[in-house]
Amino acid sequence: MGRTRASKEAVVAGLKEDFSDVQLAVVIDYKGLSVAEIGELRNNLREVGASCKVAKNTLMNLAIADNEHWQPMQEFLQDSSAFLLVKEDVSGAVKAYKTFQKNTKKTELRGGVMEGRALSQAEVEALGDLPSKEQLYAQIAGGLNALATKLAVAINEVPTSLGRAIQAVSEKEEGGDTDQAA
Repeated sequence: MGRTRASKEAVVAGLKEDFSDVQLAVVIDYKGLSVAEIGELRNNLREVGASCKVAKNTLMNLAIADNEHWQPMQEFLQDSSAFLLVKEDVSGAVKAYKTFQKNTKKTELRGGVMEGRALSQAEVEALGDLPSKEQLYAQIAGGLNALATKLAVAINEVPTSLGRAIQAVSEKEEGGDTDQAA
């Protein structure tokens, strides 16, 4: 027995809600994946703030039809499609998918949509090469820490240099006094 009209409308409404806070949507061909493998993919994506949705292309088309931000996805809706919806860590989610794809060798990345623009397979994979949010935070923190250390050394160097200069002048004067006395 197929879905009723009400259940299809509920699925479309759920998809529209899912797209409300998504940064990147990736379309993959999931043909050949078992239920366990899709579950594994979902678990891997959940760890990085993403989710995997499987929906009929016609229902997905209805869900994105009203939103021009996601309409470029229509070119990827063919055959059996799964949708990776990334809310937070774009790079981490693409890396998680690429790792899964490398292990299973069963899925094919068709493309994605980000900021209202269709992305090719190569462009989506390039997003995975970017550093993750945690790595960027670490780089920023390291840079700030290095700056603070350099500033502290520079501030400390001023009185130290001044002290050396005063000592050198005083030693010169003492040396000059002993030369004059002799």
